Amino acid sequence: MPHVIVKLWPGKSEQQKARLADEIVRDVMDVLNYGEESVSVAIEEVDSQDWAEKVYQPDIVSNSENLYKKPGYKM
Repeated sequence: MPHVIVKLWPGKSEQQKARLADEIVRDVMDVLNYGEESVSVAIEEVDSQDWAEKVYQPDIVSNSENLYKKPGYKM
């Protein structure tokens, strides 16, 4: 625990995805004070034509109360 799921369009290399996972793990460890053994990261590729139906509507629009960073807004 915690488990982070990243959904993105296909096309990123395995090296890029591994680096992203490593950075996420490092940040989770730093911010939440968990050990590396407690953190898992999954990366799910979703085609652009399926994004609205499979990601935007269910994960962003319908779950907006749980978003800490919304698309289109600068942090």
